[in-house]
Amino acid sequence: MSKLVVVDHPLVQHKLTLMRRTECSSKEFRELLNEISMFMAYEVTRDLPLKDVEVETPICKTVKKMIAGRKLAIVPVLRAGLGMVDGFLSLVPNAKVGHIGLYRDPQTMEPVEYYCKLPADMEERETVVVDPMLATGGSASAAVSFIKKHNCKHIKLMCLIAAPEGIERIQKDHPDVDIYVAGVDECLNDHCYIVPGLGDAGDRLFGTK
Repeated sequence: MSKLVVVDHPLVQHKLTLMRRTECSSKEFRELLNEISMFMAYEVTRDLPLKDVEVETPICKTVKKMIAGRKLAIVPVLRAGLGMVDGFLSLVPNAKVGHIGLYRDPQTMEPVEYYCKLPADMEERETVVVDPMLATGGSASAAVSFIKKHNCKHIKLMCLIAAPEGIERIQKDHPDVDIYVAGVDECLNDHCYIVPGLGDAGDRLFGTK
């Protein structure tokens, strides 16, 4: 089963509480999401492999560590996932960014891919799918499935808030995908919104509520 990591650093929890407030403006929401995403990227990249390299300091030559192995790709799920990209890139500026867009078919209620643009070398990259809200898990699971079709085998999911139902869905559908969240909330309501949650992340991010 995939690993669940809750990034419970005090600064992350403080900023997440600020985001939940109804009176949090779109400007504040964007800034806080950007900051939390940077903190979370620190944890998501914690297990990146290292290699020994020789460097010369002003004092002498020495052997120290640098990142080795697979390069990184960030794939936001449109549209709310866009708000998590810049924070991640502030730590890993050389990461490539893909995009995936999904909508729910009104007849079948299944996620349908309407846009997908990924780096050509996805099979060589450690991929982080970013989406603020993990509610039912349907869209996130579909996004991971679509990315896997592009020969990507090393995938992590980074979300701001998750419901237990969404976590269970990802762990069932993709036991090889670790999940990183800033908070696990109580449940979903009748409209599949996370409770207590923070409302529609896309609307609050872009001021369309």
